[in-house]
Amino acid sequence: MKTTLLLLLLPMLALAQKPMQINGKDIGMVSFTYRNSLSKDMAKTLDTLKNQGITDMEFSSLFGKTAQEVRSLLDERGMKCTSFGVSMSDALNKTDQVGENAKTLGASFVRVAWIPHTGPFTLELAQKTAQEFNQIGKALKEKYDLTFCYHNHGFEFEPYGEGTLFDYLVQNTDPKFVSYEMDILWTFFPGQNPATLLEKYGNRFKLMHLKDLKKGVQGNMSGGTSVENDVALGSGQLNIPEIMKAAKKAKIQHYYLEDESSRYPVQTRQSRTYLSNLK
Repeated sequence: MKTTLLLLLLPMLALAQKPMQINGKDIGMVSFTYRNSLSKDMAKTLDTLKNQGITDMEFSSLFGKTAQEVRSLLDERGMKCTSFGVSMSDALNKTDQVGENAKTLGASFVRVAWIPHTGPFTLELAQKTAQEFNQIGKALKEKYDLTFCYHNHGFEFEPYGEGTLFDYLVQNTDPKFVSYEMDILWTFFPGQNPATLLEKYGNRFKLMHLKDLKKGVQGNMSGGTSVENDVALGSGQLNIPEIMKAAKKAKIQHYYLEDESSRYPVQTRQSRTYLSNLK
């Protein structure tokens, strides 16, 4: 009886563990979504993610482990880290350590998600940041063959000229050394259209964070909102089908789910199902 039941369950287990895709790419996960459980028991958390069909990870912390320890845990499960997130300070001042850790993890990308600043983002800071991005990107590419990406966080869309300071960053960084990761919530929140921006800059965007904003929440350029305003994809304010169509055209290489809310176990499953059903 037990053997028969197991045989009946095997196809369902295999289906559950099969990676879901969007635009021909596996749907990955940002480690920050599972930050609490990864801090407590990384092996068990990675088992949970693998059982859900997640094999592509973007680690934004090593959670107290060495890069080699994290890599070993991933290898044991047939998982991979494709992007390694670090602080701006580490990327700028500990570039070699960052590059070595990223290579050990097996990543192809190094990502920064925040530019330290006080008050509104300014042209002077954008100018300084563009120079630093070029410096970081050149070092990571030439010494470690890594692609440096900046993840927008909303505050960069202050008006400038006929566009924004985000436009300034893209236009004043060398495409050989600096690429971008679009966080679609942090593009929409300050009043931008993610699909339009993807169409404008095409393959300058290499990576994407997938998240949706609770209906009724008003945006601004602060770069911050309650984590509980993250909702399952397709249930919030963003036009996900339009964005995914533009992302395919831009040839986004990796898609990562991110959900900072307390409902992340349920919402990430809902988001994966929603994406896999998009036509």
